[in-house]
Order: sequence, then structure tokens, then C-alpha cells
Amino acid sequence: MIIHNWSDKILENVSGKRKIKGIIFDFDFTLADSSRGVVECVNYALKELGFSEVAEKEIFITIGLTLEHTLIKLVGENNVEKTEEFKNLFIKRADEVMADLTIVFNETPTIIKKLNEKTIKLAIVSTKFRYRIEDILRRENLLNYFDVIIGGEDVSSLKPDPTGLKLAIEKLELNSSEVFYIGDSITDAKTAYNADILFIAVLSGVTSERDFGEFQVEYFLKDISELPEILFNK
Repeated sequence: MIIHNWSDKILENVSGKRKIKGIIFDFDFTLADSSRGVVECVNYALKELGFSEVAEKEIFITIGLTLEHTLIKLVGENNVEKTEEFKNLFIKRADEVMADLTIVFNETPTIIKKLNEKTIKLAIVSTKFRYRIEDILRRENLLNYFDVIIGGEDVSSLKPDPTGLKLAIEKLELNSSEVFYIGDSITDAKTAYNADILFIAVLSGVTSERDFGEFQVEYFLKDISELPEILFNK
């Protein structure tokens, strides 16, 4: 399932007038599924703060949000001290269990290696901490395929602020017209828009095609296994 939105920008790419030299990925629900870990860490932190546990499906839709926005969305709490305590508790538990509870999607190793063979530069921009992403990729023998990883500790403002994407493009030594950003969420679409780069949506998370609504999405893919078809016409 590949759905095209044939904007002038993407037609330039298809016709060969613009060559894509880099791909920047979101991490959660794009390259991997860390939902079990996120549920564990969120509910651990909530219980420690005296809140009731929250259903998995409610937590799933917060994946990719900042921890501050997660707490507000789940229990309506925006007290600064409570928020800071929630963040610290989440991180503490995540350091213990997140890597072990994260599963890289089956298609990820094959596609990442294929892109690498085509000399396309690869990066990740995520709200997840870089060291945690690196631990997971190292375990899967995929870390060395990525040229740049920007995590939550690397920027002062998180997605949908475009700082992370712009930093990744700078470190890749490319122009914004030479990259795609690939993600699964509305936050990812907003981030790409704010950075003025092309966006591909993968439907491997909890966000549907319809949910993207007003945002310019150049392609909808069921998952990243469909990337070679649009990049290499095969």
C-alpha cells in the first residue's frame, strides 16, 4: 500500500530533478516498537506519584510526545514539580527496562542496510534519549549504519520544534531539499512542516491516514518496507 500525494515537490524527486541524499527517521513506531516499555515506565511513574494506572491504548497515543505533554494528556497534571518528578521517575524506570522491552520492526534491518548500500545518509531525530536509541541499535548491530542520531538530550526544544531536524541536516552536511523526514505521528508531520522538508508518513503506529488531515504528506506507506519502491522505482 503506497498512497501518493503528487505535489510539485515530490514530482521533482520522481522525475530526477532533485536527488534525495539523506533520510531522517523518527524512532518509535517508525523503526521500532517501544510501546511495552513506554507503558511500563508511564504507569510506574504515575503510581509513584499517587495516580491510577492508565490503559495501554491511552498511553500509545502519547508516544512521541514530550513527557510534560504526556502527563497533561493522561491525567491533566501540569504542576511544575509534579511534572519534573514524573520525568525523573519515567527516566529512572526506562534506564532499567526500556531497551529490553523495545523490539525493532522486522523490516528495519533489511531496509536500513539497503539504503546504506545506495550511499544514502541516514539519521534519526526523536524525543527519546540518544543513548537509549544507541543501546537498542547496538544490540541489533544497526548503530553503525546511521550517520547522525539526535535525541531528546541534544536539543533545548523537542518536536514539533524543528531544531532537531535542522541540526541533523546540518550534521549530515546536506540541504533541506535533499532529505525526507519519515515518521508515524502528527507531531512528526508538524516537525517536518516547521523545518520545511518533505514528509513521508508510515502507518506502522497508531495514527491513521485520515488523522494526518491538513498536513502535507508526500507518501503514505504501511511501513518502511515500501521505501525502496518510491526511492529506487523497484
